[in-house]
This record gives sequence, C-alpha cells and structure tokens, in this order.
Amino acid sequence: MTDTHDHPLSGRIAGVLDLAPSSRAIEFDGTWHSWGELAETARRVSALITTPCQVGILLRNRPEHVAAFLGVLLSGGTVVVINPSRGDDRTRSDIAALELPLVIGGQADLAGLVGPGTATVTIADLDTAPIPSEPIGEHDAGTPLPGIAVRMLTSGTTGPPKRVEITYDMLARSVIGTDFEQAATPTAPRGGVAIVNAPLVHIGGIFRILQCVVAARPFVFLPRFDLERWAAAVRAHRPGAVSLVPAALRMVLHSDLGPADLDGVRVVTSGTAPLSAADADAFQDKFGIPVLTSYAATEFGGGVAGWTLPDHQQFWNTKRGSVGRASGGARLRVVDEDGTALGPDVPGLLEVAPGQLGPTASWVRTTDIARIDADGFLWILGRADQAIIRGGFKIMPDDVRAALEGHPAVGGAAVVARTDDRLGETPVAMVELRAGRHTEVDELVDYLSTRLARYEIPTEIAVVEAIPRTPSGKADLSAVRAHFTATPIGPRPHSESGDPT
Repeated sequence: MTDTHDHPLSGRIAGVLDLAPSSRAIEFDGTWHSWGELAETARRVSALITTPCQVGILLRNRPEHVAAFLGVLLSGGTVVVINPSRGDDRTRSDIAALELPLVIGGQADLAGLVGPGTATVTIADLDTAPIPSEPIGEHDAGTPLPGIAVRMLTSGTTGPPKRVEITYDMLARSVIGTDFEQAATPTAPRGGVAIVNAPLVHIGGIFRILQCVVAARPFVFLPRFDLERWAAAVRAHRPGAVSLVPAALRMVLHSDLGPADLDGVRVVTSGTAPLSAADADAFQDKFGIPVLTSYAATEFGGGVAGWTLPDHQQFWNTKRGSVGRASGGARLRVVDEDGTALGPDVPGLLEVAPGQLGPTASWVRTTDIARIDADGFLWILGRADQAIIRGGFKIMPDDVRAALEGHPAVGGAAVVARTDDRLGETPVAMVELRAGRHTEVDELVDYLSTRLARYEIPTEIAVVEAIPRTPSGKADLSAVRAHFTATPIGPRPHSESGDPT
C-alpha cells in the first residue's frame, strides 16, 4: 500500500488546488469561490494536523466543510464523518463515544455538540482562518488508522447508522481509476459546471465532490436538494449529466418543469435506492433524457454496477428494471445460502468482489436478493433481511412500494413489517402524495388489489405530508417503523379473516 501521506489521491488533490488558483471552484448560495480560496483553508486545516490521526468533521453542505475534508486528506489523516442533523442528543453521544483527538465544525455545532476536553477547530467560511481551541500538536493523537481515508456513515435506513472504513486506495480507484498510481494532474480546469446536491454525510456526496476535485471541475454546491434551486442551476449551467436520487427524480418528474428546463442534459444517473423502470421510462418520455441507474454500497466505496449510455441504447427495452452490468472492475455473482454459485436468471444472494478493493478482492456477500442474466445484467429483487413473512407467505417490501408508487397520486412510499399476534407480521405502508393530488386509503387498496396478491396488501396505509428520509434521500425505515409502533392500530383496510391468500 502506498504511504498515506504521499498517497496519489492526496497528491492529486494538492495538484488540482495549485493548478489555477484564481479559477472558479465552488458556487454556493449564488457566490463563486476560487480554487485558491479552497486551497488556503484546506492547507490551514492540514497544517494543524501535525500527526495523521482520526479527525471528526460535523459535515454540512458548505464550501468550508469541503475544504476541511480535503485538508484532512492532505494531512494523511482519517475523516470520521459526523452527521449533525441526527438530533443533538444522539450526535453528542456519538462524539463522546468516538473519543476523537480533534473535531472540526461550525461554531454552533461545536458549542452544542462537543463536550469539554476535546480539541476543536472552528470553521466559519472560506474568508476566515480556522480557529483551533488549543495547540493541536500538544493534544493526544488518539488511535491512528493508517491507510484509512474516511470512516463513513452508512445510510441507516433499516437501523442505526454504522461506520465503514474506506481506504485511500478505494477512494482513488473510485474517482481516478484503477491506474491511479500513474494518474497525472489535469493540465487545465474543466470548463463544464457540475451540480452537487448529495449530502457530504453520505458516500454519494463524498464521491461526487472528489470526482469534481480530481478533475478540477467547478461545481454548484446545494445545501440540499431543492427543486427550484436545482432547476435554476441546470438552466444556468446546462450540465451534460446530472445525478438524482429516486426521491428527487420523482420530484422533477412530477413538477411543472419541461424539456426546455433541462436542455443540455444528456443523461441522468440515479442510485442509492430502488427506482422503478416505470419512473425511468416516464422521465425519458417527458424530458427525452435516459436515466442510467446504478448499484453501489458504502462498504464498497462506490458503485459496482450500472448502466452505460451505449448499453441503455441497445438493451433497455429488453432489460428494463436492471441496474446495469458490473462496472469499475467489479465482479458479481449470485449464490444460494450455502455459497454455491447459481446460473443465469436464478434468484439468490448477491456477492460482489468490488473493483475498489483491487483485482484480488475477495467475495463480499450482501443481503440483497438478485438475479444476473446471461448478458451480465443485474436485477435487485429485494433484501433478504427485510422480507416480511405473513402467515408463511414471503412478501418483498420493494414489490409493495413499487406498486404503491405506480398510483398517479402517490409521490413516494415506504413499506415495513409490523408484528401481528396471529400472522407473525404484516406489511404496513407510509405514503406521501404528489403536490396538489388527493386520494383515500380505500382507493389505494382497490388499486393494489389488481397489482398484488391479497397477502401483499398492507394492513395499514398511513398518508403523511412527507416520508422521513435519511440524508441520502432514502426512506428512513426505522422512523417509518416507529410511526406504526407508536400508532394504535385502526380499522383494517381489508378483511383479515381466513387465509391471507
């Protein structure tokens, strides 16, 4: 492994920051900041870290937080991602349990979430020098993690988020390529402007920021996905490609935006959560833009499968619903519970040998049920650990969610299991409606009755203003489950007498 402090990824970042200091780097809240401004804050942060160590960052989507992140990578240290939006009590407990030698963040976050005795660095903006609480070099360096670039939070859709260690090598292979050892610094900043609306506390945000930085590509940085601000940025900069998580894509799809608003966009990429083929087709029908879905996981440090534009043009009509083929040097296979590889189109558990781990990567078993056809296209059929067993019948929540989201009034849905004294467990669903649309629960049940087996229809459907979501835009299934646990069971939407079939 390459020495972390001199790692090609750190070298690539340093080279880009010096490439054209006066050129624009980040547009935030209507103001452009240069690569030189970004570099100054990043190097000030790096200079404070005299020994590579674990550094917590209370990450928000702001330019100075990007600079702090890059500064830790320049130092050869490990960024420990801390999400300040998870609730003060949980975040405060998280920071205390981590026992980090140093935490970086905005003044309000540090004052409210970091206890006494922990060294801090306050970052306000790119015009203000970072302010350490004490001489960092005199503080205990804690337990270093050589070779680890980021301790990344998972999305936490099914339970409390956990941290996954992503190495410098993994990040470099994701954003530079498999030949990153030979990668040269770009000879000039890229002209096209990207749009980044993914949160920095999610691997998608880290990945897209680093993609822009290593290519010296300027980008618009949004605090969060906001339809009006996103559309304004697309109209202003006409990017050739944009990335939208499924929830955001559905917002664009069902908005008043038309093809002229997205003029210049050639492809939309979408990941982090399932996107139905019907939504992908509807988006292309409305805007004339193909949607390229992908499959990734925090544990892999990026994507391992996805659609390319040539594949989409050739195969979409016959492979619609697939998340594409292996990418980035990854290998994919489907196995049974004993680990025996299965043939084409036979459902089983997905195993991945991620390209980010190099050509000798071992197989990693996921909890996803999948099938791979003879041409190598991958379909994700659901998660084995989320299957709902209702009176002996297996229900995949994604099947129920997709059926609900097919209703013309539904903007999004989430499906979880609820314990049932008689049947073991039953599906329950939370639904948010499109703006200006209305429907009743009985209408939704009638709609589902022609699309699902009787036992798959939720025993309760809650229509809410907005489904709780994680920073990555996925439905927060823990919060959805808590809603139904705390809510008394009302009238059943359909009869529960007799066999659930």
